[in-house]
Amino acid sequence: MHVYEVRPRRDKRGFDLISDALPFGGLLYLKVPDAIEYAQHYSRAHDAVIRVYDESGKLIQVHRQLAAVPHPCEVSDASDNDEITGFNNMALMTENKEFTL
Repeated sequence: MHVYEVRPRRDKRGFDLISDALPFGGLLYLKVPDAIEYAQHYSRAHDAVIRVYDESGKLIQVHRQLAAVPHPCEVSDASDNDEITGFNNMALMTENKEFTL
């Protein structure tokens, strides 16, 4: 799970998005919604919690996001639904031999 914090900068020039999940540790944003949107996009394959703090350090918002990509073990079996793969019952021609998947 990725955990993010959005905090106002001490110099009052925007907001810091802070997390161990980010490649450089933190990013600067001018608006809180932009920082939240980036954290949601960056964590789309992972569960995430985004905490927004005010100038006094008080927690004012919490956003939770579930992973958009299912875990490989949660993918349904292709034999249950042939439309998932699109390959079942498709004939392939190789060296004048016909193979059916």
